[in-house]
Amino acid sequence: MSTALMVFSIVAVTCGAFFFMAGTIGLLRFPDTLSRLHALTKVDNLGLGLIALGVLPQASWPFGALKIICVWVLAQLAGATVAQLLARLARQNAHDA
Repeated sequence: MSTALMVFSIVAVTCGAFFFMAGTIGLLRFPDTLSRLHALTKVDNLGLGLIALGVLPQASWPFGALKIICVWVLAQLAGATVAQLLARLARQNAHDA
């Protein structure tokens, strides 16, 4: 693997880890449920995307890369679905109270 691809992988994975850290800080610091969900779904999906992008050059082609892309897409779908369900539940609880 070339040095440029290694540097690209290191930078992308480091940026992805930074976004995961930012999402975790948002989860701990934001005051309400909807803001916390926003921090988790948006920032963590971007972080996972950057990590997947950084790992792609090191994957065995084409099946390894396809697996990484499938994991990223499935994580995005699962995160969006769970966030929608949690937001609906939080809104119902706030409305009932």
